[in-house]
Amino acid sequence: MLEVWSWPTPNGHKVHIALEELGLQYKVIPINIGAGDQFKPEFLKINPNHRIPAIVDPDGPGGKPFTLFESAAILIYLSEKTGGKLIPKDPIGRYKCFEWMMFQMGGVGPMFGQWNHFGAYAKEKIPYAIERYTNEVRRLTRVLNHRLDEARWLAGDEYSMADIITFPWIHTAVQTGARFAERGSINLGDYPAVKRWYDEIEARPAVQRGLAVLADQQRDQQISETERENMFGTTQFAAR
Repeated sequence: MLEVWSWPTPNGHKVHIALEELGLQYKVIPINIGAGDQFKPEFLKINPNHRIPAIVDPDGPGGKPFTLFESAAILIYLSEKTGGKLIPKDPIGRYKCFEWMMFQMGGVGPMFGQWNHFGAYAKEKIPYAIERYTNEVRRLTRVLNHRLDEARWLAGDEYSMADIITFPWIHTAVQTGARFAERGSINLGDYPAVKRWYDEIEARPAVQRGLAVLADQQRDQQISETERENMFGTTQFAAR
């Protein structure tokens, strides 16, 4: 059975949703990033970059145990492990899927993450940073809207890993906006094609099951100083 070392963040939920969509058996090993579990030796053996998620497949390539980190790599691996599910077979669809997966990894993830950090978690609310990343989040969502105005799914005609990898970031931005007034939220009414896509994905039973993974660990209250240090402070940069 696959082990998923994870936490209920957008990057964690990508893998949870993919596993549910693929029907794979897995067990979750919670990595409480606020408590600093990501720095423990047993996790660093799997991911020296101390970020979730990571997986351990006891039946990896060649029938040997295999570890993997980075969410996009994990999604591609899970697809190939199941005979290529959730990645289009035709070359154009396949490369479009990879194109939008890279768009998420290079754009949506980093920029939404900075928007979330400066608007929700930074001790000092810096207007320039909040404005910069708010504008970038809106720009990236417009790019998604343009794509989804011309295609039902990001890769084209098929629901794919490109949708799975992107959806949790939009979901988190929409769901948590009310808690972080400085940061705000995405108003999907401004992006009708994204809203159509979002609503369709959110209604999928496998997506709902994936979002429910570790949901009891999610918190609404402000983070403690210890949690802030573990997630954003100098602990990140200690030599290991």
